[in-house]
Amino acid sequence: MSSFLKVRQLTKSFNGVPAIGDLSFDIDQGSVVGLVGPNGSGKSTTVDCLTRFQQADLGSWSLEDRELSKLDRYQIARAGLTRTFQAVQAYERLSVIENLLIACQEFEPVSSVNSIFQTAVLRRAERDIEDRAHQLLEIVGLTKLADVPAGFLSYGQRKLLAIAGSMISMPKITFLDEPAAGVNPTMVLRITELLKKFNGQGVTLVVIDHNMDFIMQVCDRIIVLDLGRVIADGPPGVIQTDPRVLEVYLGESGMDVAS
Repeated sequence: MSSFLKVRQLTKSFNGVPAIGDLSFDIDQGSVVGLVGPNGSGKSTTVDCLTRFQQADLGSWSLEDRELSKLDRYQIARAGLTRTFQAVQAYERLSVIENLLIACQEFEPVSSVNSIFQTAVLRRAERDIEDRAHQLLEIVGLTKLADVPAGFLSYGQRKLLAIAGSMISMPKITFLDEPAAGVNPTMVLRITELLKKFNGQGVTLVVIDHNMDFIMQVCDRIIVLDLGRVIADGPPGVIQTDPRVLEVYLGESGMDVAS
């Protein structure tokens, strides 16, 4: 059986300095995988390359045997691979619901002819998207703030909006870049519950985060990077005692993989 997401020999350098070196891994459908490592290990660069926000130097990746490495970023998203960003992004003057609708524009399966003539297909698609947006706001707990400008949201609420935005196209797999970073413990628990809920609905998740307690709680498998290469790969109970992992995290502030 072929892998759901297959990454092979992904390579990226900046000014001759390798950020990712010959990186290969597979992700199984329905899993929740942590992608972790110390600062500078290549986690965010990996996500940027796979979603074409940066151009990889070498490598290939496919989703359900469909080659994605030659596609543009919007085509990758339409193929079912979405992501959130380490820096939370929002259109601050637009309402929360409008932010979600904008997030979905790239995924609307409506032809230009339908768009020009405002056909019934387009109107039905718009209704479906708006219904989906409202459902997601209810799931993440932002329904009461649907018409509030996104600029008024707290940092934690913006994290929830970003997660909702990554889910509005009903993706097959989503990369979440530091979803629990910078939020209080109550919000971390809320995000943990949300990710488990979306995974239960069939979305495969890859989670990048420095909060190892969070990673251990939400993930069933953890891939550890160091200097752009995989140094360990396995279930949380094995990873937290792996001597290679303990070695690369030694001295990292706030990193306690054995906790």
